[in-house]
Amino acid sequence: MRRVAALALVMAVVAGCTREPAPPPQDPRRPSVVVASFDFPESEILAELYGQALRARGYPVELVARLGAREVVEPALEQGKVDLVPEYLGTVLTFIDDGGLAPSSDPETTHARLRQAFATRGVSVAAFAPAEDRNGFVVTGDLARRRGLQRISDLAPLAGRLTFGGPPECPGRPLCLKGLRDRYGLEFARFQAMPSRRVTADALETGEIDVGMIETTDASQIGQDLVQLEDDRGLQPAENVVPVVRRQVVDRYGPGLVRLLDAVSAQLTTAELRGLNRQVVVDDQPPSGVAAGWLRDHPVT
Repeated sequence: MRRVAALALVMAVVAGCTREPAPPPQDPRRPSVVVASFDFPESEILAELYGQALRARGYPVELVARLGAREVVEPALEQGKVDLVPEYLGTVLTFIDDGGLAPSSDPETTHARLRQAFATRGVSVAAFAPAEDRNGFVVTGDLARRRGLQRISDLAPLAGRLTFGGPPECPGRPLCLKGLRDRYGLEFARFQAMPSRRVTADALETGEIDVGMIETTDASQIGQDLVQLEDDRGLQPAENVVPVVRRQVVDRYGPGLVRLLDAVSAQLTTAELRGLNRQVVVDDQPPSGVAAGWLRDHPVT
């Protein structure tokens, strides 16, 4: 009854989220593992991946899709209203820590700090995936080949003649144009506000802009001759996908649950997550079916 009441409370607070039909009565010795996602497609895909993998191995799972923003989901996790959330290393560490454990561009360092920050909150941190959703800076393949561009620092001799395109808020953001100026010394000739990542990708292809801000897992890059430049001076914090799960659930089901999550994470790359996003966002396929297809192609042993 506690689980039902708690979940009902979460649903009352957050409008617009979706959940599966009510599951059959629970075995009190094996309560459902409630897997929640944020309110954007990639998070819903990730929740399906981990949730379906657990269910296939016999764990009772309930999926709560699009629960809300981190301001809703993270407290729900700590309060035991949900049990597992696919997170992002640097963003969640910044959100929960008030003790100076700043994220690093190194995922191992950021992962260790996240474990430390969650240690007193009753939350365990599983292994992180190679897949990383962070701010990326992109040029066309043609420009990269002609000017030998591989890293962001390679833009230094050219920036004064290039147009940069990104979100309207980019100029003042420390991880966008301001950060490129402060960390790399890049001063672009002009900034062009872009309404979406799709428009940014198209503007790069047409030559309207020369450099664009597009997240590393954004599907708009697929099918276009675009190159993500290496963040060689570590401007961006590590944003690898990482499942976080209530310690009480780990204690109840044992280390095999975490090993299964780790096995899923180990096979998930940035390029594959970008492809999964395309299937949902562009091809309009359901996240559940896209996740099931990926799991069929990546058996967990």
